[in-house]
Amino acid sequence: MDFSTLCVHGCSKRYDTTGSVSVPIFQSATFVHPGVGLSTGFDYSRAQNPTREYLEQTVANLEGGADAIAFSSGMAAITTLMEIFSPGDHIIATDDLYGGSHRLFSHISKKNGLTFDFVDTTDVQNIKKCIRNETRTVFIETPTNPMMHVTDIAAVSKLCRENSLLLVVDNTFLTPYFQRPLQLGADIVVHSGTKYLGGHNDTLAGFIVVSDAALAERLRFLSKTTGACLSPFDSWLLIRGIKTLAVRLERQQQTAFRIAEWLSKQDKIRKVHYPGLPSHPGYEISKKQTSGFGAMLSFETDSKETAHRILERVSIIQYAESLGGVESLITYPMLQTHADIPQQEREARGIGECLLRLSVGLEAADDLIEDLRQAIYGGKANV
Repeated sequence: MDFSTLCVHGCSKRYDTTGSVSVPIFQSATFVHPGVGLSTGFDYSRAQNPTREYLEQTVANLEGGADAIAFSSGMAAITTLMEIFSPGDHIIATDDLYGGSHRLFSHISKKNGLTFDFVDTTDVQNIKKCIRNETRTVFIETPTNPMMHVTDIAAVSKLCRENSLLLVVDNTFLTPYFQRPLQLGADIVVHSGTKYLGGHNDTLAGFIVVSDAALAERLRFLSKTTGACLSPFDSWLLIRGIKTLAVRLERQQQTAFRIAEWLSKQDKIRKVHYPGLPSHPGYEISKKQTSGFGAMLSFETDSKETAHRILERVSIIQYAESLGGVESLITYPMLQTHADIPQQEREARGIGECLLRLSVGLEAADDLIEDLRQAIYGGKANV
């Protein structure tokens, strides 16, 4: 089926006999056993719940994976993923990484005995130089948060196979609609389902999608044991959100491209980071490995004062954390998503006082551009 059809109809499994078009919310913590040693397939909702199972099969279908596991947040998913490793294991990760992932790796995973190298994964040679006997996996974001760097997934996958390493790809920014990492050779895909999959800024969720059934079984054991499962109601919200994923992303991408082009012509904007612009260093790789460029962009203003003015003056665009919803949101990474990264390290990666990140929503492109114009210039147009 076409991806849009998969979004709408999810998976073929049905759980009731009423003919309900909407998947029921099975708001139950536990399930009755038909007899001694017998089960309906559902025993306790921490292990599995029918609403969550439907969502997981839907996400697995969209990513082309063997299985998907839903969690209470994206960070809960990545935290559980780290439990497949043992003290002494080494992980190579993208250096321009979501602040929450960096915080987890640096303050909790390291405390638990894992070691990390954070490198620029846009150059595969940087990864190759860090591989040692203890290395177990490569963890990449592409595009990265917030600098929008692009990594060649197939090239990194080839290197990982040659060295018997797992490849993990955070696919939150592009979703399976624009990028299918498993088809490019990745072993594991992670998502913050809070973002585009949910799409409405109204719930938290996370996913791990895997290509190997044995690995899926291992992760399900960890999920059941650690307990950060997604609730039935939140599972239903994600099912509803995914139904419009394709149409939302198409519209959001169109608007993001117009905004990126407009921003690139403004004298108070020094640089625009958007993979859909031919000037972006990852443009050609993006064209090769994705079917679209997404609706996330970041840009650098000419001064801290301009950045602050934009944040304080926007009215349609909202100054708030998160991304991927129908409402456009603008974020100040140095004070929000990446505040816990040491200042020297953060600024070396370009995350300074002039960088803003924009998640483009479903508002009209002309309205969003006008909102940015008035925030930057006040009553003076500069187009």
